[in-house]
Parts: sequence; C-alpha cells; structure tokens
Amino acid sequence: MTCTIVVGGQWGDEGKGKIISYLCYKDNPSIVARGGVGPNAGHTVEVDGEKYGIRMIPTGFPNKSSKLAIGAGVLVDPEVILKEIEMLDKFNIKDRLIVDKNCGIIEEKHKEMDKSNSHLSKEIGSTGTGCGPANVDRAMRTLKLAKDIEVLKPFLGDVSDAVNEALDNNQNVLIEGTQGTLLSLYYGSYPYVTSKDTTASSFAADVGIGPTKVDEVVVVFKSYPTRVGEGPFPTEMSFEESEKLGLVEYGTVTGRRRRVGFFDYELAKRVCRLNGATQIAITCLDKYDNECYGITNYDDLTEKGKAFIKEIEEKVGVSITLISTGPELHQTIDLR
Repeated sequence: MTCTIVVGGQWGDEGKGKIISYLCYKDNPSIVARGGVGPNAGHTVEVDGEKYGIRMIPTGFPNKSSKLAIGAGVLVDPEVILKEIEMLDKFNIKDRLIVDKNCGIIEEKHKEMDKSNSHLSKEIGSTGTGCGPANVDRAMRTLKLAKDIEVLKPFLGDVSDAVNEALDNNQNVLIEGTQGTLLSLYYGSYPYVTSKDTTASSFAADVGIGPTKVDEVVVVFKSYPTRVGEGPFPTEMSFEESEKLGLVEYGTVTGRRRRVGFFDYELAKRVCRLNGATQIAITCLDKYDNECYGITNYDDLTEKGKAFIKEIEEKVGVSITLISTGPELHQTIDLR
C-alpha cells in the first residue's frame, strides 16, 4: 500500500481536483488528508455531470468509503466548512470528516484585514479569504485553534495519529496539496505568492507525517498553465490569443479571469525537482488538442497529443502516468 502526495505544478488551477478524485476512485484510499494554506484555494470536482466548487473539504469526498481529514497545518474558516458539509450532505461528510484540533481558525477580522490592506488586495492580488493575516497571528501565537471553536467539536480529532495509523496498517493514504508550487512563499515568484510553502514536503508536515512515509509524489500540470492575480508569467499569452484558442477560465474562489500561457518546460523541471516528483499528471490535454477529448487509451491519442506528452517527459525527466482528456473521472488515461 502507498502514501501518495498530489501537488500543483504551476500557479494553482491545474485540475488537481479531477486527478485526486480519480485516484480516490481507482486506489480507494482509507484516508484523504488535505494539506495547504486554507480556504483561499478552490477546487472544482465534477461528479455525474454535477460540479462542486469547494474550498475546505478534501476533494476525495466522492469516495464514500474514505475518511476525510484536514491537517493541523491548514487554516479553517468555520463558516466555509459548515456550508460545504451541508452542500455535500448526500456524500455523508459529517460521519467521515476529521478536523485536526490544532488547525488555525480564520475569523472575520482576518478577512477584513486581508481585503482592506492595499498591498495584499491590489498589489499582490490576494483572494481576501483572511489566510495571510491569520498566519501572521499564528506566528505571533495569538491565533485561535479549532479546539477553541464550539461548532467544530463534532469533527475534531488528531489527523497525524489517524494518517500514521492507516500507514502502519498498510492502508492507502492520499494527501492532497492545494494551490501550486509556483505560489510557494519560499520557492514562488515572491512577493506574488501565498502565505506559506506549497510543496510536497510542507503538505506532509501539514498532515503530520515524516518524509520517509511518502511513496509517491504526483505533480499535476495543466497543458496550458493559468494564473489568477499579479506576478511574473514567462509564457503568458494575450487575452485575445487565449480567446482564439478557446482558453477562457475564471478562478473558483475569486471569480477573476485567469491569465493563460504556453507550457513552460524549464519551470516544470524545476518544480519536479523541488517536489521530488515520482510521476506527472497532465490535465486538459483535450484543450491542447480537442481531438483528444474523452480518449481513455493512450494509443488512440492523436500524433499531436502524443508528441506533446513525449516532449514533456524528455525535457522534464519524469514519467507521465496520468492524462486527463475531459472533466469526468472516466476520461482519464492511466499508465501507472
């Protein structure tokens, strides 16, 4: 059995939700644990034609046999998480969710500070969800923790214990990271980054496991990278060019239009090195070549699609094992 970490390879919005949902369906992990910053990262999951935009609940929720955990390193907004528990009621979240008792809590004052700070809101392009100010309070040791919040008491637990126990019992564990490596506070395009590290090492720490427990690191790249907010984007194309290619997207959390660019092989190689990637997942191949839409067998891909996959593997030096050719779970080529 394996412990797998899924990491975003660009600036977020890579389609991690689809890949994580697929892995949950295929590998049936006993626990899906979320690392990352907090509700500033949105994931879209499509189940049976219905889309769910979520910011707190692990995106492995469609697998009803998996426990869902939010690690101590993740900030929690009680209002957001309670709404999502209600919205996903048919997936029986209440009986499966573990919120680590040491998760930091985002309060209204943090959101107000985030939105009113002109440096964060205008220059950096913060999501306004209060994560940065809350992490400041955590560093100052004044932040409230989940164990202090009455409405969260039914869900509290020790995520590190739960995850390590599952691994000790030879069960599959999936750790989902949020956002993307290039938004890392340490390794991204500072200051246009998020308020903590967003690499595989930090996601392991967020849920309370040591590095020797990790077997696989899957880095997810979109066939055309996108970015919300300010900051460098070496391969960015104009809005006019992206419209001609049919590449128009909006952020799950902010609703802002995403900037679009061409695949950056050099950045991808650096990202794989930072994360210790053992495999790559490519999403939206059908947007790179619409004739690849819905294909589930590698041999059936177009020559253009195959050439793109081969070029990434050669230039980045990591095998591509998962290829998404559409939004539904079954629209996936699994080469593992």
